[in-house]
Amino acid sequence: MKKRLSRIMALSLAIAMVSSSSLTVLAAPEATISVEKDVAATSLVKQTQYGAVKGTSTDTCNVWYSIPYAAAPTGDLRWAAPTAPTSWATPLDCSKLGNKAIQSGKDYATGKTVVSGSEDCLNLDVYAPANAENLPVMVYIHGGNNQTGSSTEIDGTQITVDENCIYVSLNYRLGILGFNALPAFHTTEGSTGNYAMLDIAMALDWVKNNIAQFGGNPNNITVSGFSAGGRDVMAMLISPLFEGKFDKAVVYSGGMTVADKDESAEIMAKAVAPLAVEDGLFADIETAKTWLLSNDPAVVTYMKGIGADRLCQLMSNAGIRMSVFPHLYADDVVIPSEGFKTTKFNSVPVLMLTGETEFSLFSAYDGYFSGADMKAFDAKTQDLAKSYSIEYGSEMYRIFNAQCSAEEMYGKYKNNMYLCQVRYGSNNSATRIPLMGSFHGIFVPMLTDNHSYGSFADFSATGYQNMAHVFDQYLTNFIATGNPNGAGLDKWSNWTSSNPVSLVLDADANNAIVSLENVSSSYGKIIGQMNSDNIVSDDVKDLMGKNVLNGRWFSSTLDNYYKNK
Repeated sequence: MKKRLSRIMALSLAIAMVSSSSLTVLAAPEATISVEKDVAATSLVKQTQYGAVKGTSTDTCNVWYSIPYAAAPTGDLRWAAPTAPTSWATPLDCSKLGNKAIQSGKDYATGKTVVSGSEDCLNLDVYAPANAENLPVMVYIHGGNNQTGSSTEIDGTQITVDENCIYVSLNYRLGILGFNALPAFHTTEGSTGNYAMLDIAMALDWVKNNIAQFGGNPNNITVSGFSAGGRDVMAMLISPLFEGKFDKAVVYSGGMTVADKDESAEIMAKAVAPLAVEDGLFADIETAKTWLLSNDPAVVTYMKGIGADRLCQLMSNAGIRMSVFPHLYADDVVIPSEGFKTTKFNSVPVLMLTGETEFSLFSAYDGYFSGADMKAFDAKTQDLAKSYSIEYGSEMYRIFNAQCSAEEMYGKYKNNMYLCQVRYGSNNSATRIPLMGSFHGIFVPMLTDNHSYGSFADFSATGYQNMAHVFDQYLTNFIATGNPNGAGLDKWSNWTSSNPVSLVLDADANNAIVSLENVSSSYGKIIGQMNSDNIVSDDVKDLMGKNVLNGRWFSSTLDNYYKNK
């Protein structure tokens, strides 16, 4: 069990160090203690381009939390490109977590909306093994539909040991504060509403300029992300803004998503219009919307005066639907207007991972199942309907995350693509996880024991941990060299159109099960399987297609089939 062994080894090393110190203290107690304290304090203080930062120590590594990489995007800097923070003269205390981006969520105990975080959020966390020197760097972009989440989504204390790297996780602007397509903000050439992507670009510049001070190699940077963070990484592969900012990419449950900026402006104006009516600017929503879609400078003045706590709640019901909260605009500034049809990629080695049952979380908690339509059916039919949507939504979601990206990129992308599918937990797995299967995030417990998925399954089980150990080895090799293969591992072939294979990870109770398989499918094939499946009636299928599976990242073909908007 790799994670536990790492911790035991770290504890043993700590005990050995204490024992050694005790022996030395007998010879010269006062001098030795003083020197050791000074060395420990010095090792936690690192110089950055804006000033020194002082971190803290864990059992396995040193951590610097919430280091500013840009100024607070407040006041006149709201909806502006990030700028350098004000330098500081004395070491900045980075021993505790700071601000995440302001966002809204639901308190499941009360059912009420809760706002947390701050606009002053452009900071990052650095995790480094003690005495790190010239190590590969992994930069992580958190998920949450670019509306929620924080740098703490995946704890880096184990990753630094298991992957032998420097781990950097960052916060960036979210929701309409991070993505704003309204025309009044973009009256000058070269303007972009992809503010969150500008934040990430500046954070990567910070890493390039400063990470050597923490023991990282600025010429060996892997950018990685999960869910929305994975989609942001995919966007970086086609963005001229990100050229040369990273050397490899890891995409966890990502896929290709871009939004039309004009359609996005319409959706955003519709979302903001009720605030303008509420604030007494207009008598009705349509008039307010028309004004918000104009180039009137007063739009900018008004919106900069709206409280961030109100703005962050807009479009919070998006789920995984770009049509509710559009972002990643193809504006020909950050993202080319042709999107992923481009022939100009930032072609670095890329690893794309998906779970087999990616849609389970979104279906299981979809509000449609608690509504009047479904309550008209008996409990068995409701359960079968949910199983139906999970199975076929997951089939579409999993190929969207990896296969479809590889198919679009192949021939234009000038580097290797490695695809991975986690089977563990699915209906096809040697170890099933009821209802959830190999859910969106199934890989997270492979990287850290500190996660929130413990209610789904026992991820400390020997089989899962052995599977995690295998993946850690592949990942360690990849972030070091761009090739996941190494001694003692099954050969992982890169994906090509003539050899469209994925590394498939599974485990039984005790052992990892690793295979290289062609797991390809197509949307047409999946729709054919849905039509021939008799698990539910055609009426229920119709409801699922139009109300649960509709409008998702992966569902454009299905939406055309059902004539959904």
